Amino acid sequence: MKRWLAFCCSLCVAGSLAAQGADPVVMKINGKGVTRSEFEYNFNKNNGDNVVDKKTLEEYVDLFVNYKLKVEAALDARYDTLSSFRKEFRSYRDQQIRPYFVTPGAEEAELRKYYDKMKASIGPDGLVYPAHIMVLMSQKATPEELERGKERIDSIYAALQQGADFATLAKQCSDDRGTASRGGELGWIAKGQTVKGFEEKAFALDKGEMSAPFQSPMGYHIIYMKDRKQLESYEQLRPQLQVFLERRGLKDRIASMAIDSVAKASGGELTPDEVLDRKTQELCAEDLQLKYLVQEYHDGLLLYEISRREVWDKAAADTAGLESYFKAHKSEYKWDGPRYKGVVYHSRDKALQKQVRKLLKSLDDDLWIDSLRATFNRDSVKQIRVEKNLFKKGDNAFVDHLVFKVKAEPAPLKSYPYAAVFGKKLKKPKEWTDVKGEVVSDYQAACEEAFVRKLRDAYKVEIYEEVLNTVNKH
Repeated sequence: MKRWLAFCCSLCVAGSLAAQGADPVVMKINGKGVTRSEFEYNFNKNNGDNVVDKKTLEEYVDLFVNYKLKVEAALDARYDTLSSFRKEFRSYRDQQIRPYFVTPGAEEAELRKYYDKMKASIGPDGLVYPAHIMVLMSQKATPEELERGKERIDSIYAALQQGADFATLAKQCSDDRGTASRGGELGWIAKGQTVKGFEEKAFALDKGEMSAPFQSPMGYHIIYMKDRKQLESYEQLRPQLQVFLERRGLKDRIASMAIDSVAKASGGELTPDEVLDRKTQELCAEDLQLKYLVQEYHDGLLLYEISRREVWDKAAADTAGLESYFKAHKSEYKWDGPRYKGVVYHSRDKALQKQVRKLLKSLDDDLWIDSLRATFNRDSVKQIRVEKNLFKKGDNAFVDHLVFKVKAEPAPLKSYPYAAVFGKKLKKPKEWTDVKGEVVSDYQAACEEAFVRKLRDAYKVEIYEEVLNTVNKH
C-alpha cells in the first residue's frame, strides 16, 4: 500500500475530540488508533529527567511512528505466535499479574499455618541453646583409643570443675571445629535436630547447668546449657517468618493456588494461562499505566524480533553488502594511529622462522592460523605459538618492539625464545574487515533506514495535529 500521511482539518478534529471524550486518538498506524494517553506514556517515559538525549515532540513523533510501523510489520509476520515470543512475554506478564492473586488474607493464612506446624514440631519442651566440647571418636575405635578419649574428656571436665572457662576450653580443645570458634555454641535447637543420646542429655539440663562427660555415636561430650525458651508468639515471629517464606516463593505459591482454584472453578473452560490472560485484560482496563507497561514489553519484544530477523542478522551476514558499503564510505573510517595487520609468532628453534615465513607467503591470511598449527603443532610438543590480529601500539609488546620500534625489548616467552612478525603496517583501513565492528554497525543502521522507508510505503499513517498539540497540555 502506498504511503500517505493525512492531516485532519481543525473542524474534523474538534468533532473527533468531542466524540472521544477525555482520551482522543492522536494518530492511526495501519488503521489502528493510538490514544493520547498511550502516546503521552511513551513520550514522557522516554523524555524523563534521567534521559540525556531528550527529544522534542516533533522529533519523538517520527521515532514513535517508526516504532509502531515495525510492530505492525512484526504482527503481520506473525512473530507474536512464535513459541519463544509467547514464552518470554508470558514470563514478563506473570511477573506483573500474578501478585494480584495474592490477597492479604491468603498470605496471613499461610504464615499462620507455617507457624502452627513449626510450634507443633518443637513441642512442649521448647528450644535449648547448648554449647559443647567434643572429643571425636571413630566408629571403629579400638578399646585403647576409646580409653584415651575418655581420659581426655575427663581431664577437660576436671579443669571445668576447677573454674576453667567453658568457651575458652571449647576453642582450645573441642574437636568440633565448626562450633569451637564460637565457644562450642550450637545455637537454638529443637528435639529431633541432633542425635538422640546428645538430645536427651541436653534437654535434661536447666539453664546454667553443665553435664558430666558422656558418650554418643560421635564421641565424648560435655554440654553447658546457656539458655532455654519456648517458641516466641506468632506476632513476634511474623516479620521473620514472612521474610523467610518469601525467599522460598511464598507469594508465588499462593498465586499458583489461587490461579489453579479459578481454573478448577471454571469447570475446565479455562486453563491457568487463560485465567492469567483474563486477569490481565481486567486489570489493564482499570489501570492505564499497567496497560501501557504490559503493552510496552509486548511491543518491545516484537520490535527486537523483527529488527533482529529483518535488519541486524541479515546485515551482519551480508558480506557483499558490507564490502560495498565500506567502499562507498571508505573516507569516513580512520584510525588514531597506524595498525599492524598480521601475526606475531614464537618458535622453539630459530631455523623454524624461515619455514613459517615461507608458508605464510604462500597462503591467504584467513588460512594462516589453521595452516601454521597443522604444520608445526601436529605433535604433542608444539613448535610455535602464534597470535593473529590487527595490532595497534600497546596491544602486543613484541609487535611494539619489532614493528612500532619501541626500544624496550620484551622478555622472550618460556620455551619459545625466538619471536618474529609477518604482515603489513597500515596507515588507514584497506578492507571492511579492518574496521569490522564500525562497518557492521553503520551498515545495519543504513539497512534499518531502508527498512523503515519500506514500511512507510507499505502502511497507512495518519497524524492528527490538533490532538497532538494537546499532549501534556490538557
